[in-house]
Amino acid sequence: MIQQLFSVEVGDKVPGETRVRRSILSPDKLVETPAQNVHTLYDVLRYSAHHYTDRNGFGFRKQLGTVQEEKEIVKQVNGSEVKETKSWTYYKLSDYQYVTYQEVAKITQIIGSGLKQLGMTKGDKLEIFAMTSFEWMMMAHGAFTQSMTVVTAYDTLGAEGLGFSISEVEAMTCFTNADLIPVLRKVLPICPSVRNIIYTGELPETEIHDLKSAFPQLSSIISYDELLKIGENHMSEPNPPQKQELCCIMYTSGSTGTPKGVLLTHANVVAAISGVNRILQHFIEDGDTVMAYLPLAHVLEFLVENVCIFFGLTLGYGTVKTLTDASVRECRGDFAAFRPSIVTGVPQVWETIKKTVMATVAARGPRIESIFHGAVDLKSWLHDNGLPAGVLDKVVFRKVKQQLGGRFRYALSGGAPLSTETQRFLSLTAAPILGGYGMTESCGMCSVMTPEQFSYGPVGAPVPCTEVKLVDAPEAGYLSTNEPKPQGEIWIRGPSVTAGYFKNDTLTKESITSDGWLMTGDIGEWNQNGTLSIIDRRKNLIKLSNGEYIALERIESIYKSSTLAENVCVYADSLCARPVALFVPVEKSLKDICQEKGIGSDDWEILCKDRAVRNLVLNLLHEQGKRSGLKGSELIHDVWICPELWTTEMGYLTAAQKLNRRIITEDFKEQLKEMNQSQKN
Repeated sequence: MIQQLFSVEVGDKVPGETRVRRSILSPDKLVETPAQNVHTLYDVLRYSAHHYTDRNGFGFRKQLGTVQEEKEIVKQVNGSEVKETKSWTYYKLSDYQYVTYQEVAKITQIIGSGLKQLGMTKGDKLEIFAMTSFEWMMMAHGAFTQSMTVVTAYDTLGAEGLGFSISEVEAMTCFTNADLIPVLRKVLPICPSVRNIIYTGELPETEIHDLKSAFPQLSSIISYDELLKIGENHMSEPNPPQKQELCCIMYTSGSTGTPKGVLLTHANVVAAISGVNRILQHFIEDGDTVMAYLPLAHVLEFLVENVCIFFGLTLGYGTVKTLTDASVRECRGDFAAFRPSIVTGVPQVWETIKKTVMATVAARGPRIESIFHGAVDLKSWLHDNGLPAGVLDKVVFRKVKQQLGGRFRYALSGGAPLSTETQRFLSLTAAPILGGYGMTESCGMCSVMTPEQFSYGPVGAPVPCTEVKLVDAPEAGYLSTNEPKPQGEIWIRGPSVTAGYFKNDTLTKESITSDGWLMTGDIGEWNQNGTLSIIDRRKNLIKLSNGEYIALERIESIYKSSTLAENVCVYADSLCARPVALFVPVEKSLKDICQEKGIGSDDWEILCKDRAVRNLVLNLLHEQGKRSGLKGSELIHDVWICPELWTTEMGYLTAAQKLNRRIITEDFKEQLKEMNQSQKN
């Protein structure tokens, strides 16, 4: 049987590199535009307003109020039970309200006119420091109508990173949420360029007056609705951008230090849209709806939403806090209310969904749990043998699908490696989880797995707007000559790749070659069908004392798939033979298994420090690792259990939910030292 190829080799072989590979759909020329006369994001929205005039383009919900519920919890303090009452906040939300593409085109022109009336002109910078929302996207596209540049900053970036981005680009206007004004206020003293603040939510008049008194440079502090009124009263003709002009300066999450401003032109973003369009357009159906909840300051969500605009799909905005019924009252969660057919997510989201499903099944008793997992294995066998499994979907997995709205057709996972086990589980019980690979510098998409490429592990073939090659990383044995799979550092080139970093020529030259190749720092390998698999980050390849290299992110993705794991950070000392791990448990799961084994304390923090509990977790992680094929040197020597959840606010996670390894290892350096010392003795 001849295997279908999804990419082809082009050009000559260069020593130390694989031949360049391109999508089977663009072997001769990389694509740059998805349709005639579509060269900028301004053009993308106008294209959709023309072709999908009265189609619902965007859906959103209004917060009607909150519900406070008090719950009594029991804690152990100094060996005695202490009852404590805690208050929990739940949200009441309206039904989804929709805006058509024609209406959106009008709104963005109004916003652009409003920004112009506030004194902004072509090339001026609009800093967006806000949660993902309908208004976020309207502000961005409003700026594009007047050739203004959007600067993105995560709403979890914190004062230091926010101040750096605003001052570096000299942003004139900031768009934010009222809740984030205190963070913005902290940085205004070092951001004299800011003249206007536009906000959503409620901001008391006293606070507005206080801000204007404290910062005389501020000309306007107005709400989003007030901006719309200004625009309506002072309408201006659009001043569309050229394709080579800056669309946005996207600041990375800065997991390794100071945030970097990635320069993305309109041509870059439109080329990325055209690449996704070429490979996915025939899988899109009329009536497809897409859940929008990931940070729009992250390139994955920004690109996906603009792809959806080009396709004329309906985007429904939600928040992580309100996705499920569990976090709302007197209404349905976002998934159930919007009923998306396509969902984009990062590994942390998929791991959480998987663990929620498994916990729900386990709560129904051993018999139901056994039947469920038997059905998962049976469906896997049926798929492997090309046999239908519709009966299992209707009888066994129906409730899993209903948790995601009941219309879920497929999902895209990006942002970080997803464990094969989690991908398999959700693909069988919910819908196929398609892997993708990209980075801010490549405008999101370097490779995407399409449904016909589906398999567990790979991230698909190069998208038609990029070409990819692997370059030897000899220090770790990743070579272009390796058999059966050539391996090496992933280098990318094409019209979607950035020209560099804002005001940072040194970093630009370190990252992009003179002939346009972006050196990603990721290690990959080519599969026989022309798809790509990601092995690890080059900087996360650690050489152990025995001379073996291990890949930290790959190991973490395997340990994170444990039902006990909320999060895991693997650390390796080059003077030691094996890595160790910092482990954040799912509290209920760990307590339940400790109770079953008759070990540990009722006090959560004491339980986490208990050596017997740590040994139990260590053994369970070893079992998980062995099932997933980890080598002896990849099995952790010891584990430290962290009782507190890691969050972006703590600095332990980036806005894309990746580990902020630098901060984590610094804060837990004593625990890491203690665990490593035990294997040095």
